[in-house]
Amino acid sequence: MTERFTQYIPNENAMCAFGEKLIKAICQVSNNKSVTLYLNGDLGAGKTTLSRGMIQGLGHSGNVKSPTYTLVEEYKIGGKIIYHFDLYRLADPEELEFMGIRDYFAENTICLIEWAEKGAGLLASADLLVNIAYAENARNIELLAESETGRQIIQQLN
Repeated sequence: MTERFTQYIPNENAMCAFGEKLIKAICQVSNNKSVTLYLNGDLGAGKTTLSRGMIQGLGHSGNVKSPTYTLVEEYKIGGKIIYHFDLYRLADPEELEFMGIRDYFAENTICLIEWAEKGAGLLASADLLVNIAYAENARNIELLAESETGRQIIQQLN
């Protein structure tokens, strides 16, 4: 049976707070392993807001912007390297090969990937699928474990 976690997120502040809770759970179980999250949801669902909550939850005080045009933003904080990918504008998965995509999934990294389906076949497998769905003016978030690390993260949240 797949390990699963669901949470109702009433507003943007709650999404950021959940992001902080999630990053702390990740750090408790990741040791120095790479952890990969696929952030799934429609445009405007809150993928970047969740990422911001995670990145600021580790202590980043600057801006966290969507890497829509750069494909990836890097944050070195809390003894970790977070790579925030947004593959929405990716025209061809080959572009990921040119940027050395495999190098990003190294030890001690957390990879947050929006629109992961656009990089299918070239990305590391997800440890957690993070599905964000509209619930009127709020959101429902569902985490699905895709690895043992993902299961341990969900157990930390429960």
